[in-house]
Amino acid sequence: MIQISQLNKQYKTEVVLNIDQLEIPAGESFGLVGNNGAGKTTLFRIILDLIRPSAGEVLINGQTNVSDDWKKFTGSFLDERFLVDYLTPDEYFQFVAGLHGYTAADLDQYLSTFDELFNDEIRNKKKYIRDLSKGNLKKVGIAAAMMGNPELVLLDEPFENLDPSSQIRLKKRINQERESRKVTFLISSHDLNHVTEICTRFVILEKGKIVQDIKGQENALSQLEAYFNA
Repeated sequence: MIQISQLNKQYKTEVVLNIDQLEIPAGESFGLVGNNGAGKTTLFRIILDLIRPSAGEVLINGQTNVSDDWKKFTGSFLDERFLVDYLTPDEYFQFVAGLHGYTAADLDQYLSTFDELFNDEIRNKKKYIRDLSKGNLKKVGIAAAMMGNPELVLLDEPFENLDPSSQIRLKKRINQERESRKVTFLISSHDLNHVTEICTRFVILEKGKIVQDIKGQENALSQLEAYFNA
């Protein structure tokens, strides 16, 4: 699915990302963890071609990510800048649905699957996106990212600002998508407990470099905690 080689991002003399090789196969639930400044968001933004690397390349299904081919099957939500804040959530969902060729009935059916996560706080409220809480902004962005049945989904800190009930509901939804449709998830998170419940592989970034690559959920949490407690 994703092949990364000789990837480097540098700002003047500061190297913020330096990855020799990384391969993420289709269907994998991939967790990216690291302390602040480790390069997690930079890596996601390069994969999505939001910023260009100083060197190296990213291939998605064998095609360079500089092309547009991968956009047809990729969904993502990194931060609030992905949203259109002067729209209501309903207007924003209609806009994204139009990009995927959804009918009004398609959209209503799709959004109904998020009723539990939305908890009657998102739809039909006539409230602008810019006025939503941090947690509800996250819910809108994630629901939009998963629209169109993407094969690949990138989420940066998806559990941040969510209340405990919403965190549980989101984990349930991600696991359903992974198991039923074999969606490839790339998830960056500071929360080791959450990420080890939904991912099957864990890469630790430290100062832009991969320092550990842990495969499998068994003992993953203890290995991650051991690293960050060292």
